[in-house]
Amino acid sequence: MTITIGVHSSNPSLYHLHHLTRLGLAQEELAPLGERVVFHPYTNGVRTGELLARGVIDFGGTGSTPPITAQAAGHDIVYTAVSAPRPGHGAVLVPEDSPVRTVADLRGATVHLATGSWQTHLIAKALDDAGLSYATDITPVHSGANSEELLRTGAIAAWVAQGAHLAAARRVGGLRTLIPTGDVITDRSVFFARRDLAESRPEVIEALTRALGKADDWAAAHPREAAWIAAADLGGSADDWESALSALPWRIEPVTESFLAEQQEAADIFHRTGVIDRAVTVAHARTGARAHRAA
Repeated sequence: MTITIGVHSSNPSLYHLHHLTRLGLAQEELAPLGERVVFHPYTNGVRTGELLARGVIDFGGTGSTPPITAQAAGHDIVYTAVSAPRPGHGAVLVPEDSPVRTVADLRGATVHLATGSWQTHLIAKALDDAGLSYATDITPVHSGANSEELLRTGAIAAWVAQGAHLAAARRVGGLRTLIPTGDVITDRSVFFARRDLAESRPEVIEALTRALGKADDWAAAHPREAAWIAAADLGGSADDWESALSALPWRIEPVTESFLAEQQEAADIFHRTGVIDRAVTVAHARTGARAHRAA
């Protein structure tokens, strides 16, 4: 059997597991089970649930939002593991001289973010905590290559930056943090799989989780080399990538009740504000919850 691992640049653990194929970390764990590993690269992590449902991939990882929208779309996924919290992974930035001093000041503003990613969770939760709605109180626009420039010229009010982009923006200066991610959400990487694989082959899931842990251990021990890999592949400076990658916890943890509760809170906010069109019970995305599969 072949296990296909989905990989995209927004999930650091999977990204480095893929780019360290020379070390054979995944194959090393799965070969004793008689499995072969292949990677399926794609560019948009929001598609992970769809790719799992179509059988294109068997296992994937994203931030907190895509598994919720996958459940809302009727995809039968199972959470397998999470990263440790990543409070320094991203932030909502505004110009230093902006009149926006609190989340409430974003009412009526245009905010650039990676819509559908963990950034949607961050903004929706921050607004909800301030008594505002993601659906009606801001104009969310998918961020692009010119988001930082638009922010610096005052064309938009706020921008959610992450990784090397955040490190570069802070290095240049002239911007300040309106919302530190860790003040609002834990911002974990989230790993999930097709239910048939998770329930019929739990030993495969355990092996994949160990492989992720080995990739994390390598990245934590070799931050400069990890930075050069990312810079050569994705652009930006190795210095900025090293700053961003060094801020990550590089630790894989089990799915806990507190994590599921945070996901459920996000799902409820998403449903209430129209990000998803039906209610989701996050606990259904666990092994043994077959009776509660999404319709």
